[in-house]
Amino acid sequence: MIKAGIIGGAGYTAGELIRILINHPDVEIVFVNSSSNAGNKITDVHAGLLGETNLIFTDQLSLNEIDVLFFCTAHGDTKKFIENHPLPERLKVIDLSMDYRIKNDNHNFIYGLPELNRKYIIKASHIANPGCFATAIQLALLPLAKNLLLNSTIHVNAITGSTGAGQKPSATSHFSWRNDNISIYKPFTHQHLAEIKQSLNQLQNSFNTDIDFIPVRGNFSRGIFATSYLACNINIEEIKRIYNEYYDDHSFVFITDKNPDLKQVINTNKCLIHLEKYDDKLLIVSMIDNLLKGASGQAVHNMNLLFGLEETVGLRLKPSAF
Repeated sequence: MIKAGIIGGAGYTAGELIRILINHPDVEIVFVNSSSNAGNKITDVHAGLLGETNLIFTDQLSLNEIDVLFFCTAHGDTKKFIENHPLPERLKVIDLSMDYRIKNDNHNFIYGLPELNRKYIIKASHIANPGCFATAIQLALLPLAKNLLLNSTIHVNAITGSTGAGQKPSATSHFSWRNDNISIYKPFTHQHLAEIKQSLNQLQNSFNTDIDFIPVRGNFSRGIFATSYLACNINIEEIKRIYNEYYDDHSFVFITDKNPDLKQVINTNKCLIHLEKYDDKLLIVSMIDNLLKGASGQAVHNMNLLFGLEETVGLRLKPSAF
């Protein structure tokens, strides 16, 4: 059994991670660390797990007793922790924050997008889990980058559910504000753009065009629905061939000829992609569950790869399609 520890156990991503891991046939959760909830039942915070676990939050860190450590911490906190706590050399780390997503010489984290870096992930020890918007947008564009077809401005509009703002209530996640309402935020400047551009450059060295990204707050709880378009003079049959070829040996991305609905991916680790051509413009629709494929599901996918498991283990989840 893989013995797992979780730091930062009270948020939405931690709740989803616990839900997956307690049902994973090859994992035992050793501890869920939350200093503010130490001594309380997991189900006091994650009520949806009532009847599924008797785990208790702890403020202890039994790092020598685990094989993998998940960080579900606020941005900046993982880096602080690692700088102040020596980790066992054999311990594998999966960080769900953005602290180590950008490559540099000061860390050894591999960017954990399996559809891009699977061959590196399986040999790694430290994984930086991608951002939710970044995942949906990259999966829409990677096949084009692989074929050197990103040569014009990329326009992206993506709407996310309220869980993308985290569990702590805020002015823009309060029900009375969010319900029957939408709004944009961080237009053209969203923090996930850096990791998106990094990945596209990895496949297409010549990529230097703009990504005009407009993030939108949606009046629903879960999911990201992204529409991207750009100039492309390739016919739609060839484009579909390129996408199907790229994702042929990946387990969670599916190309569909039918215009999909967001509900088809909610509660799953899937990404659905739909392609349409309008004159010289290519429209790409991509959608994920922000808490699963965009966070905790992808983290478990990375864990499966790190430990040599079949990558779909524990992730065959039913969508809330009706």
